[in-house]
Amino acid sequence: MYTRYLFLVLFGLLLSFDTIYGQLHIAPNGNDNNPGTQDQPLATLTGARDAVRSYKKCNQVTAPITVMIKGGRYEMTEPLVLKSEDGGTAEYPIIYKAEKGTTPLFSGGKKITGFKVNENGIWEAKIPDCLYYNWRFDQLYVNGKRATLARTPNRGFLKIGDVKQNIWDRGTGRAAEKAQQVLSFDAENFKSLQQITDEEVENVRFRAYHKWDFTLRFIDKIDKDSTKIYTSGNGMKPWNPLKNGGRIVFENYFAALDSPGEWFLNNKGILYYVPLPGETPENSEVVAPALENIISVEGDASNNNYVENIQFEGISFSHCHYRMPRSGSEPNQAAALINAAVMLEGAKNISFTNCEISQTGQHALWFGKGCSSSLVDHCYLNDLGGGGIYLGDFSPQQGAEHTKNIRLHNNIIQTGGQEFPSAVGVWVGHSSDNEISHNDIGNFYYSGISVGWIWGYADSNAKRNKITYNNIHHIGWALLSDMAAVYTLGKSEGTVISNNVIHHVHAYSYGGWGLYTDEGSSDIVMENNLVYNTKTGGFHQHYGKNNSIRNNIFAFAKLYQAQCTRVEKHRSFNFDNNIIVFDEGVVLQGAWEKIDIHMDNNLYWNNTDDKYDFNGKSFADWQKSGHDKNSLVADPGFKDPANFDFSIKKKSNTRKIGFVPFDYKKAGVQGDQNWRDKARLEDSIIQDFESAVIENMRKTKK
Repeated sequence: MYTRYLFLVLFGLLLSFDTIYGQLHIAPNGNDNNPGTQDQPLATLTGARDAVRSYKKCNQVTAPITVMIKGGRYEMTEPLVLKSEDGGTAEYPIIYKAEKGTTPLFSGGKKITGFKVNENGIWEAKIPDCLYYNWRFDQLYVNGKRATLARTPNRGFLKIGDVKQNIWDRGTGRAAEKAQQVLSFDAENFKSLQQITDEEVENVRFRAYHKWDFTLRFIDKIDKDSTKIYTSGNGMKPWNPLKNGGRIVFENYFAALDSPGEWFLNNKGILYYVPLPGETPENSEVVAPALENIISVEGDASNNNYVENIQFEGISFSHCHYRMPRSGSEPNQAAALINAAVMLEGAKNISFTNCEISQTGQHALWFGKGCSSSLVDHCYLNDLGGGGIYLGDFSPQQGAEHTKNIRLHNNIIQTGGQEFPSAVGVWVGHSSDNEISHNDIGNFYYSGISVGWIWGYADSNAKRNKITYNNIHHIGWALLSDMAAVYTLGKSEGTVISNNVIHHVHAYSYGGWGLYTDEGSSDIVMENNLVYNTKTGGFHQHYGKNNSIRNNIFAFAKLYQAQCTRVEKHRSFNFDNNIIVFDEGVVLQGAWEKIDIHMDNNLYWNNTDDKYDFNGKSFADWQKSGHDKNSLVADPGFKDPANFDFSIKKKSNTRKIGFVPFDYKKAGVQGDQNWRDKARLEDSIIQDFESAVIENMRKTKK
């Protein structure tokens, strides 16, 4: 003990020469046995953390301590774990910061080398760690892009013929605790499965897409004679089961390795990859993620033992692995049961500024229970297996463990759900008083922003959340259903959703709304939002109480412009001073004549003809029902709505309904042109989205 104490004292004295000026240094060519000076830098974030700990034990901190990180690539062998002793103070924070003009990258992956090209043009590499130590990975990145785990079919889906369930343990819930499902197929849809060998069966997985969720499971058995597969786990949820005709994909077996960009790792530790045009082993970098966590902030809010006052600036993190357990991934809305690359609990005043998190198998960043007063600003989160940023817990926390006051501002959160398509861009569970502003959220398969985690009218602590000035777009991709750009649940007093621009939202079957107040959503204000190019409406309320939908522009939904569903005895919502413009579909669909609402001073305009279908009624007959008595059918005077310019050049009609113009061009990210350009999706992604919409609508209108 004396020797260790003496070492800490001497180490602290050595550090004092640089840290008297508040700096430690790390570099790719550093060494954690170095003192951390500029000339003798450390090598890792963990080494820097330990040096800060040692210094604080031996010295009084009289200035912020900055860990200056030299540019380059750092291959992490362990996550950075931060505990209460690793924090700073409000006056003297601990700062992990990139050197000016550099972008250090911390990778949780391993480079795979030694590829040979076989006679079929497929790359092969033996990985001893996989053979001898059972290292497995579920994602792979080639030349900075996510490769595709070998799958069948390569595009689209197979169709399930029939589903039967054998319950093994009923349990007490609506879904059985344990059950077996038997999926049957016709000969054509089963053809590719005939090639699976017996030794591969245990690793074959399927992805089945149903309503707002999907099931990811291993297979227990394949019966090739009867064209059936057997799988087991939780019982199917009766409100969202696998069904006849359901869409399914099979993956992770050698016979499925038949398309450029696909990979497969067999039980003998041999990695196979089918190259894209122009790729060779010599000009390519192949990375397999190894760490399941990049940063773990481990405070204990219940015992007032927080991790506080730490800042991350200008750092990139990538290649974080999500390894699917043998139990698979049961359907869970918003993929709320998987983890994140950066996990925080019991944390205060933690900030991420100008950082990047990419190429993950799970969510990017999660402020879990007991987090508060923190910031994510000007960060780029992209190519994510799960969602972007998650706030709070999926079960209600009280007192110190309740998460609140997190600001997410001016971030680009794009291309998520690559492994778990039900994930969302920003998820606010049991969390309050958060600000989500000026973000660009795009290219997700489920919802853009999800707020609240109570189904119905039980007490909820997701209150006073502000969702403002975000650009939310290219959501849904006709893959899942019952989703929206902004989705809410439960009692949400004080929550405001305003000044957002929402566009290109498209569900597989039902759903695909801009703004969606789902089960129990209450006391929410939705105002000054521009919503256009949705499938089933700019707004839909399933059921809720006392919501206010006012001064919005809803444009160009394909089927219905607005919907409502459940009839209740209380006031469901007010719908006032809104503009609805369309060129196809009906104006209203649902329980509009029966639901308790106030609806007036709205403006409706059909850009193509004089057809106005208000839930089966003409506008005049709709007014006779007591709604929209002071509303108009009139041209709103938009400058160029066909090209999505909704600025108002002639205000005479909008003034009549009390509409107050708002500057929708303020929504989205702020800053220099390079940052705003970065938020634009690649043209190929936009074109693929349009193709998915066209194909889906073709099937819908059959």
